Amino acid sequence: MNLDTDLHSIQEVRDSLQVAKKAQLILEAMSQEQIDVIVERMAQAAQREAGRLGQLAHEETGFGNPEDKRIKNIFASKTVYDHIKGMRTVGIIHRDEVNRVWEVAQPVGIVAGIIPSTNPTSTVIFKALIAIKARNAIVFSPHPSAKGCCLETTRVLMSAALEAGAPEGILYCLQRPTLEATKELMTHKLTDLILATGGTGMIKAAYSSGKPAYGVGPGNVPVYVHPSASPEQVAEHIIRSKTFDNGTICASEQALITDKSIREKLLSELKKRGAYVLNPDEKKKVAAIIMVGGSLNAKVVGRSAKAIAQLAGIDVPAGTIMLLAEESEVGKDYPFSVEKLSPILALYTVNDWREGCKLCVRLLELGGLGHSLGLHCEDQQIIEAFALEKPASRIIINAGTTFGGIGATTGIPPSLTLGCGSFGNNITSDNIGPKHLLNIKRVAFGIRDLKEVTAESNVEPGMITETEDRVKKLNLPISREEVMQIVKQVLMEFKG
Repeated sequence: MNLDTDLHSIQEVRDSLQVAKKAQLILEAMSQEQIDVIVERMAQAAQREAGRLGQLAHEETGFGNPEDKRIKNIFASKTVYDHIKGMRTVGIIHRDEVNRVWEVAQPVGIVAGIIPSTNPTSTVIFKALIAIKARNAIVFSPHPSAKGCCLETTRVLMSAALEAGAPEGILYCLQRPTLEATKELMTHKLTDLILATGGTGMIKAAYSSGKPAYGVGPGNVPVYVHPSASPEQVAEHIIRSKTFDNGTICASEQALITDKSIREKLLSELKKRGAYVLNPDEKKKVAAIIMVGGSLNAKVVGRSAKAIAQLAGIDVPAGTIMLLAEESEVGKDYPFSVEKLSPILALYTVNDWREGCKLCVRLLELGGLGHSLGLHCEDQQIIEAFALEKPASRIIINAGTTFGGIGATTGIPPSLTLGCGSFGNNITSDNIGPKHLLNIKRVAFGIRDLKEVTAESNVEPGMITETEDRVKKLNLPISREEVMQIVKQVLMEFKG
């Protein structure tokens, strides 16, 4: 029976890719105006259905909460759309008239979209919009526990795309998402690029598929609080960010590192806003359920602080929305120091920002290299010193890292796929968008003769200086650039 299921799912992948190939060729021939209308209608449909789709995602997966999932769907549709709507993705998208180089956009073809259970509907919306904007077809392979809400989200988007003139099959969600189906999708000859969001194993599989792939690593995000920061503002940012959708966004804070001089005031403000500080016995009980067999416990992911406390067998006050545990160690043997994807936060205390720097790096090296880091500070010199050499692709200043990392409250491109660069074994450190799903061709005109290039390489600084001195003595109105051209011309004639 399992074999039959796998065979059916593999055949579904092959059939969907055949249809997607034909649809993509039609989409590729469309104008910028036609593409923009399709993307606009898709975004509008997703916005209208944001609440319903968020509710479906919560009911099916049990992760997060409906309201925050609605907000994520709005972000994936409206915020992302507002950012990409004016982007040129068809034909000549840029002309450099000085260097005589044109940039021409061509779609990659068919994208394999791997969808996680933590952020299913918002990720489908986001990947669909950026794929179609770049004139690609996309076939989704959702996590099996989020199949229903992903199918419905794809249906909503496809219906809007068809009404706007898109060809049938340009978006497709697998109805039988199995591991074998996902492997087939990632390795099939018709798949041109993989856009993967998921666990470490899935990302490794994407990069091992032999296809170009954008995958993202884990986000064990550390946040340092400097004495110059406002405890009230920091607490507000941290609580809202860490508890949003019960911590399911990979850019959410995982460890709070506070300077000892501000620690007590910060703790007081966090407690006012619903943080509960675990005592040693409670900490031990919660630590015991964070990891199972060396991996993050799925029963903890995306659950509320109250639900996690009940699972651990401890009582917390009414109104508790975050569990805070004081920690001093870093490593796999210390569960509070890993990525938790839930409203559980580790609290470290350091003597100064230099110690904070070192601790941030250790936490990133444990499991979040290249992802994100937060800093709450008003001292520009400290910000610069702190940020320069950290192995993180997004360093968020005075904002919650959940919203700052995805570009909701910062000026970086809005995205739900966050590259970790070579730090995290990713091909890019960017927030992924439509231009990552394009092949950019360059039309380059000849602008210089090879003799000129050779002559330029033979021009020594002394030649220019000597010629300039003579020009000055003669009071000739000639610029340095003109002097350079004269010297090159003389050299060319001499060689000739």
